[in-house]
Amino acid sequence: MQTLILGIESSCDDTSAAVICDGVVLSNVTASQAVHMRYGGVVPELASRAHQQNIIPVVDKAIADAGITKEQLSAVAFTRGPGLLGSLLVGTSFAKGFALARGLKMVDVNHLQAHVSAHFIIEEGKQQPEFPFLCLLVSGGNSQILLVKDYTEMEIIGQTIDDAAGEAFDKCAKVMNLGYPGGPIVNKLANEGDPKAFTFAKPVIPNYDYSFSGLKTSFLYTLRDNLKTDPDFIEKHKADLCASLQSTVIDILMNKLIKAAKDLKITQIALAGGVSANTGLRDAFEKLHTNRGWTVFIPKFAYTTDNAAMVASAGYRRYQKGLFIDQSAAPFSRTII
Repeated sequence: MQTLILGIESSCDDTSAAVICDGVVLSNVTASQAVHMRYGGVVPELASRAHQQNIIPVVDKAIADAGITKEQLSAVAFTRGPGLLGSLLVGTSFAKGFALARGLKMVDVNHLQAHVSAHFIIEEGKQQPEFPFLCLLVSGGNSQILLVKDYTEMEIIGQTIDDAAGEAFDKCAKVMNLGYPGGPIVNKLANEGDPKAFTFAKPVIPNYDYSFSGLKTSFLYTLRDNLKTDPDFIEKHKADLCASLQSTVIDILMNKLIKAAKDLKITQIALAGGVSANTGLRDAFEKLHTNRGWTVFIPKFAYTTDNAAMVASAGYRRYQKGLFIDQSAAPFSRTII
């Protein structure tokens, strides 16, 4: 008998629903929220209101695109956290009501584990990582190295002690008035610039942990000092600034990942999270394969940002293990894996 999982993702500003059948994606629908662009960042109250407007049509379309009926579903998987609490409340409440009305089992999913679970989506010709493997999870809110022991067992062996890599991209882009979201704009400009044009601080942090606050400060001081003598400094050098910033962030991320892989003698390395769409970071992963012979796993662009296919994938694995949850489940804004 087929197992059909409806996945729901609402941790931040994207409302997404997907249907997976025995690990294979049948549909993946996402509604983004353009309202935040005018504010230069996500406004939590506006995000939760937009989720309320989007979630029913998004779920309806995901089920229709999958070519199934609601009666065929086996369970509902939903992002329980971490994320924006108001946004999570919308997804959690909908999942509860939908499951209760149809007598379906519910599976709660950790948002960070869901990003890793994008690699467990079954596709023809696609190789999946072998356990144990390392996963570099990089997003606007998280920068972590995970030791993935099983579909549902993941250990954080390194993480940022302050800011995340994606946050560094976004905030540096904001200082340069590049627009929102800043990460993709930095990536685009970096492809046109010289990554060695400027030198920024690289922190010395023990073990496999990260820090990006010092890099942001170094970047800010570079702008401040040069703007004193040239008011058009940013406009003249924005491509080189972005290339140098991106190169520094990638070096910081990769150096710790390589150290962890060597120490643990693991050669199966995966990438996940919103920043995994960064072309420079994807190229750095390809070099791990070319230069070191390691087996690398890079997600499709469709599975880099927040999406419900990864939630449904994680939910499917939890469903197989009987890891269900009842109607008392409440969302959470912060947690560790």
